[in-house]
Amino acid sequence: MNKTQAPNVANVADPGKRTVYSMCGMCAVRCPIQVEVEDGRVRWLQGNENDKAMGASLCAKGAAGLSLLYDDDQRPLQPLIRVGERGQGQWRQASWDEALDYVAQKLQKVIDAHGGKAVALSDRGGPFNDLTKSFLKAIGSPNYFNHDCTCGRNTHHAALSLYGLGRKGLSYDIKNTRHIVLYGRNIIESLQVKEAKDFMKAMAGGAKCTYIDPRASLTAAKATRYWQIRPNTDYALNLALIHEVIYNELYDKEFCARWVSGLDELKTFVAPYTAQWQEEHTGIPAAEVQSFIREIAADAPKVMFHAGWMTARHMQSFYSSRTASILNVLFGAIETPGGLIFAKKAADAGRKPLRSLGEPMPKPVDQRVDGCGWKYSHFDAGPGLLHLLYEAMETDQPYHVGAYICYRHDPLSALPDPEAQKKALDRLDLLVAIDVNYSETAWYADVILPEATYLERANILALKDGAKPTIQMRDQAVAPLHDTRPAWWIFGQLARRLGAGQYFDFQTIEDIWAYQLEGTGVDIAQLRQRGVLSLADQAIMFDRAEGLKFKTPSGKIELVSSRLSQAGIESFAPFQPPKALADDEFRLLFGRSSVHNHAHTANNPLLHEILHDNPIWVHPRRAEALGLADGDEAVVSAPGYSAKAKVKLTPWIHPDAVFLLHGFGRTVPLQKRAFGNGVADQRLQVGLLHVYDPAGGANALCEATVRLARAGK
Repeated sequence: MNKTQAPNVANVADPGKRTVYSMCGMCAVRCPIQVEVEDGRVRWLQGNENDKAMGASLCAKGAAGLSLLYDDDQRPLQPLIRVGERGQGQWRQASWDEALDYVAQKLQKVIDAHGGKAVALSDRGGPFNDLTKSFLKAIGSPNYFNHDCTCGRNTHHAALSLYGLGRKGLSYDIKNTRHIVLYGRNIIESLQVKEAKDFMKAMAGGAKCTYIDPRASLTAAKATRYWQIRPNTDYALNLALIHEVIYNELYDKEFCARWVSGLDELKTFVAPYTAQWQEEHTGIPAAEVQSFIREIAADAPKVMFHAGWMTARHMQSFYSSRTASILNVLFGAIETPGGLIFAKKAADAGRKPLRSLGEPMPKPVDQRVDGCGWKYSHFDAGPGLLHLLYEAMETDQPYHVGAYICYRHDPLSALPDPEAQKKALDRLDLLVAIDVNYSETAWYADVILPEATYLERANILALKDGAKPTIQMRDQAVAPLHDTRPAWWIFGQLARRLGAGQYFDFQTIEDIWAYQLEGTGVDIAQLRQRGVLSLADQAIMFDRAEGLKFKTPSGKIELVSSRLSQAGIESFAPFQPPKALADDEFRLLFGRSSVHNHAHTANNPLLHEILHDNPIWVHPRRAEALGLADGDEAVVSAPGYSAKAKVKLTPWIHPDAVFLLHGFGRTVPLQKRAFGNGVADQRLQVGLLHVYDPAGGANALCEATVRLARAGK
């Protein structure tokens, strides 16, 4: 094969000052940004003011983008091929031609032996996954996955069961709400900039917030009400809230009569779940529950119960999310200002959507290896469930998987029990990491193909559904500083080597953009001038009387779900109390800070300087019984694993729980700042890789229990 050429970067070669509109890449939110470039260097980053909700704002992570670009001590700078055992960190540098040929030859061997279905890929999801899905489609594999089994799958499947729409099919009109109820949805720290700004504006304008979480996050500090609920009992609370709404006839009778089925069955089911009943499980006084629900009813329909992002928590978190959504339905908070709004598509604006790269490709003939969509008919087949891929790798059922590509995804940091994961990964013929970081998974891979940072690359265009569907662009700001490449080029080169080059016959990113924009009425120059372009002049609202578009078989919101019934899953499940704890035992909770993005930014020099460790939060009453004082070093342990952590005594954690920030305890020695700092919560989730909510599908990440003791005791 001829020497592989780097992609054209003519657009970034101009001297002098330039303004480039792009999208941040410091977390999965991908906020629209404005990049100021002078003489080939990025000098300034801010939000893209062409997006009014964004303005010039950036979070701490976004502001640290320059540190990612210009610091070399955190990311691979050229392709690497493993020469020692997996995980030992023995690599040799390779050219792009050699590395791509190596990967393609290994992939081809797997495909020849087992078919394209034997290749799996996971990524972080989001606006650019048409590229990765299309690559798999081109080689005949149905096995695309994203990170959502540890994030929003329960919420997504709950939404599908009610509305026939996924979790992104309805969006939250936070800026116009009167009361927002958050179940651990930590808007101030685990943040989208636009959402956080809307939240603060709403609060400043007199809105109320009820925050429900065993740990008081910064969002709790902004709330008008905080309930320190017992861990894993939010479902009990919701059942009681629904009881109060229905039996006091506080629901929107007109909306429910027109758009809701199954209300009588729900009323019968929640009859025993009173406010008094829930108090013994949640610890929240019954009188507070009763006064709260009347307060909500007075503000309806401009209210919202947030069904959650990260509800991959416990064995009934699907039902927690589903009942939160049911509360929105009962109050008629659907397609109304201050409630939940249908996310409109291009067709709703009378426009064509972006053209998919996979449009001309034949659909793979094989079923998904994880059973989603066929064996498990209630699970969405789109991104599947990654932990079920591990099950297939371990058993070769329903068929063999020989190769796995992780693109900007680090399952060894995200999923439970990395040691159990490694045993499954060791059965692979090929593990490839395409990343901008030395992730834990990249360090265990056979090949690392280094992607250029988001400031050094362009991506395919994205279309974001919403009140005004919007096309978004990530344009390239500067040329790569090292021997790194953009994802569209990497996957195109692999496709050519695998005999699917006809589907990726693009020489430049502009070629891809022109293909995507066919028929949309939008051109590249328009997008480059603004970075974001709405397909509608005004927010689109459906007619609440006759125009709501639920995609259930009945065309209504199904409290008794036909989707769940067909799969033999209960629409309403009895509450199951969490198991009792021993005197030295705690439920392990984890979460995010506003400074770091999961495990991706721990080695960033600016962000590491701000936050470089994760002490373990312990309630003073429980700590006293164990002889632990603030600042002590404690041993936190699960069967077969233990680590040391500094104790942070605080009453803002429920006595039944301990809490760790996620993303610490890094084991990659080349990431010198982060190496060995803090505790990796996923390593304490021993035995949980295959423990998941059977109704929602997501990992039960907070079913882990740990023991705590003073170090040296």
